[in-house]
Amino acid sequence: MKIKQIPWLALCLTITACGPEQTAETKPESYEVISPIVKNTPYTSEYVAEIQSVRYVEVRSKIKGFIEKNYVDEGQTVKKGQLLFSLSFMEHEKELQKANADYKAAIADLKASEVELGNVKRLVEKNIVSKTELEVLEAKINALKAKVEEAQANKEQVALHLDFSQIKAPYDGIINRIPHKVGSLIEEGDMLTSISDNSEIFAYFHLSEVDYLNYISGNEEEMKVVSLRLANNELYPYKGKIEMIESEFDRETGNIAFRARFPNSDGILKHGANGKIVINKTLKQALVIPQKSTFEVQDQLYVFVVDKNNVLHQRNIVPKMRFTDYYAIESGLTKDDRIVFEGVDSAKDGENIEPKFVDLAASMSEVRQ
Repeated sequence: MKIKQIPWLALCLTITACGPEQTAETKPESYEVISPIVKNTPYTSEYVAEIQSVRYVEVRSKIKGFIEKNYVDEGQTVKKGQLLFSLSFMEHEKELQKANADYKAAIADLKASEVELGNVKRLVEKNIVSKTELEVLEAKINALKAKVEEAQANKEQVALHLDFSQIKAPYDGIINRIPHKVGSLIEEGDMLTSISDNSEIFAYFHLSEVDYLNYISGNEEEMKVVSLRLANNELYPYKGKIEMIESEFDRETGNIAFRARFPNSDGILKHGANGKIVINKTLKQALVIPQKSTFEVQDQLYVFVVDKNNVLHQRNIVPKMRFTDYYAIESGLTKDDRIVFEGVDSAKDGENIEPKFVDLAASMSEVRQ
């Protein structure tokens, strides 16, 4: 019986080994696939800005004297022509009185000599006195005329000094720091205060040569309207407008200065403050892909491109500009390429996939900054 069982076991093993194949093929991994889209893409650029009053002036003394009275306080709003300070008023008033008296005396001396001249001329005609006396009197009158002119000039000079002693506001504005108090001795040219007209403000900022060329080659009228980001990172509620570009680049920095004007009816902005000018721009006909469709290898940016056989190929791309969620592509892709939309971390070069196409344009309402 044992001899008969061995062939039967061998036969069973042979039948089992020669049975049908049991291994099934692995199904390809499914990935969402997109094509880049081409669209005009808005974005903003920010530039550090220095804020200045539309009018700002340092009020300085034109004469030497003591501050007799101060009519304003720091931070006060003043009107054009309003009296701010008076310097040694009584002293200049007395000088003017003396100058007026000297002028009147010179006029009186001149008139007296002119009367005398008329009498001498009649005497000369009758040969009672010589012509020499007439010539001497005429010379004296010329000297008196010069003295009158000198007295008049002195009177006007003193009157001017008296006017200079009354310091008035050159325009409507706000008084800033007053460094000298009543009784202080002021030298000619010393600053008494400064006045800022903050009804509007200027914001000065600088662009590089590249940004300047992009500005003038773009939609300049659209980009002229700008925003202002304040130091607390909030946007100023009113728009401004670029109204001036300097005529030359700074040789040291390579930048060129721009000036924008902003309304300031609320008085929020102050002379000497800082902020950032925000310029709205548009990248025209940009080739755009999501950032999540990309990955980096040694600081190089890559995507997985899907070929016609649904095989993945790793491809290096060059971004032109980076936005919050998207890249604008400079080179490496075309709008007809298909790339992996999500899951690039698990994808492999040379992998065969099952693509599921997604319309990128439909999935995004706009390209966000």
